[in-house]
Amino acid sequence: MAWTFRCSRTTSPGQLSTSPCRTTSSRSSPTMSCHASAASGPSTSTTISSLLRLSVAPQFLPRSLRVADLAANQVTEIFPLTFGEKPALSLSSNRLSYLPPSLPPSLERLHLQNNLISKVPRGALSRQTHLRELYLQHNQLTDSGLDATTFSKLRHLEYLDLSHNRLASVPAGLPRTLAVLHLGRNRIRGVEAARLRGARGLRYLLLQHNQLGATGLPAGALRPLRGLHTLHLYGNGLDRVPLALPRRLRALVLPHNHVTTLGARDLAGTPGLAELNLAYNRLVSARVHRRAFRPLRALRSLDLAGNLLTRLPGGLPGGLHTLRLQRNQLRALEPEPLAGLDQLRELSLAHNRLRVGDIGPGTWHELQALQVLDLSHNELSFVPPDLPEALEELHLQGNRISHVGPEAFLSTPRLRALFLRANRLHMTSIAPDAFLGLLHLSVVDTAGNPEQVLVRLPPTTPRQPRAGSPRARRGPTV
Repeated sequence: MAWTFRCSRTTSPGQLSTSPCRTTSSRSSPTMSCHASAASGPSTSTTISSLLRLSVAPQFLPRSLRVADLAANQVTEIFPLTFGEKPALSLSSNRLSYLPPSLPPSLERLHLQNNLISKVPRGALSRQTHLRELYLQHNQLTDSGLDATTFSKLRHLEYLDLSHNRLASVPAGLPRTLAVLHLGRNRIRGVEAARLRGARGLRYLLLQHNQLGATGLPAGALRPLRGLHTLHLYGNGLDRVPLALPRRLRALVLPHNHVTTLGARDLAGTPGLAELNLAYNRLVSARVHRRAFRPLRALRSLDLAGNLLTRLPGGLPGGLHTLRLQRNQLRALEPEPLAGLDQLRELSLAHNRLRVGDIGPGTWHELQALQVLDLSHNELSFVPPDLPEALEELHLQGNRISHVGPEAFLSTPRLRALFLRANRLHMTSIAPDAFLGLLHLSVVDTAGNPEQVLVRLPPTTPRQPRAGSPRARRGPTV
């Protein structure tokens, strides 16, 4: 037998509202009255939620209740025996200033985000040894509000979110079972290896938008995290790629920092990187070593957008699938930096200063797998010739193109989408036969040009003879 827990409130005499809870108000505090009914069948998790802006939690809840959800109220007080033995509890988006006492030891998920919590009292989480997920983001926690024992007893904890608080350092006493640690948008100025030694199982560390600066992440600070998979460090004022990172790191996310230089050995310690994001830093071509990326044989995604590069970097790994170089200062493209990238599927060169005459012959020759090419917002006066045969999506919007000739797309028979908006095209600027043979073409965007452009899409099926024609009257030709 399973218990179903429904709550409702009376809106007027004789009328029952469909709102989930019913309250009776008094001068002291509102209370909530609910109804439970029995039903046959397997037990399922049941949730109690409230939209009544409760300021005090109910004193008792049914023992059969699996999930207690009191989110988005104005709860400031919790009774010691309210929650009994529940595996999941949500008190998010209330006005709690402290961690509630006497939380169920059986808890596996605890949501306390979006409150006013500034301190976790010593021992407050010592009995919740089954806790796997703890959400404390968007509170007012400081270093003095946590101590070395706050999380140390949570020997099953896998997910801890402390983002959007006021922490100045990484908390101590992290359990070794922890897999995901969110510390973004705090005030962390330094990371100490000693604080991370207990969390050796950590896989994802998010430290974005803190205050690490040039010295806050010394070489080897993350070395205890041997199994770290993903590291987010964007928006920290770093002036170089951190040294001695965990060797098994797979994703390094460093956009919106102050990195100006990439040396030959800066990335050699992380040969397993599959994703590297250095977008919106201050990289200049003269300070990117020609062998900077060569050790990254497993690299699949490289984002260098929003830097100050004037030419393509050399030594790019042959296994790249995605290369983003938009919003740089590229003025020329040569075949050599793109040689060997026969697995590249997406290349973004938007918002640069490229002209057709600055694209060297054979530049696209080895990009045999390229499906998406973005050349938008450059200074192109016509469609570049000899584009890759596998191309399916071509972005040319925001250029200076005034004419599209009949041979513009002879090399791209698989083209599906073409974007030509905001150029200098007029009604008849596109040759009638420009799209002949492009049987997959279904999107041609020409909006924002000086005139409405006449576009003739090719037929998607072979033309059939007209009824009554000599060929229609004949049988099949053998």
